[in-house]
Amino acid sequence: MQDSDLLRYSRHILLNEIGIEGQERILSTHALVIGAGGLGSPVAMYLACAGVGQLTVTDHDTVDMTNLQRQIAHHSESVGMPKVESLKQTLLALNPNVRVNALQMRVDAAALDTLVQQADVVLDCCDNFTTRHAVNAACVKHGKPLVSGAAIQFDGQISVYDTRHADAPCYACIFPPDAAFEEVRCSTMGVFAPLVGIIGSMQAAEALKLVMDVGRSLNGRLQMLDGRSMEWNEIRMPRNASCPVCSARPSEHKTGTGTAA
Repeated sequence: MQDSDLLRYSRHILLNEIGIEGQERILSTHALVIGAGGLGSPVAMYLACAGVGQLTVTDHDTVDMTNLQRQIAHHSESVGMPKVESLKQTLLALNPNVRVNALQMRVDAAALDTLVQQADVVLDCCDNFTTRHAVNAACVKHGKPLVSGAAIQFDGQISVYDTRHADAPCYACIFPPDAAFEEVRCSTMGVFAPLVGIIGSMQAAEALKLVMDVGRSLNGRLQMLDGRSMEWNEIRMPRNASCPVCSARPSEHKTGTGTAA
């Protein structure tokens, strides 16, 4: 770590739980962020500011005027640009030392098989169940921790699915792929602007805790926020032994801390 790094990340290094060793773990981390919108903006911005060495961000869309109400990485001048390119400009302005891989694409199972394998932690910031399940399947296959967030109207939720732990559920344990969930989008239902900032910031925090092996993660716990009353509810999520995705998970995945408790 260079002197400039010691200065930039000094407020992290002062924390006993992080110190130089923890910051070095952050600097050597490769995070994969799926989605460069409302959740992906604060996620990627906080990870970049914290010093995550490499960020790969995927999104197929371009910046629209309606995005600017909540997608804080984009600006009026960004309208019409690919979201990943707009986000990359913002991240490099925040921290020129971070390596940003901006991929304008709608990820599928084949692409995720490669992208997830290369990452240390995956953050799901997308807005549809099809992509969420594809991301989850790749994370289970490669034994990578998944930090998942969602926000619509005034309701948000966040959890960690870390199947490196034998007793931990995956996303499909809680939201089965064959279940009939209603697909809801911000474009038709609306979303309270600060809500995505709250959930996205928490996703970034969970990812950093995971890579540093600090504290207790949300593994096995789903937290739900009612933004109208600012009240949180938490439910414990058991692993589904007959889950079609993770019931036959590889046994060689390394287990760290942050267990489902």
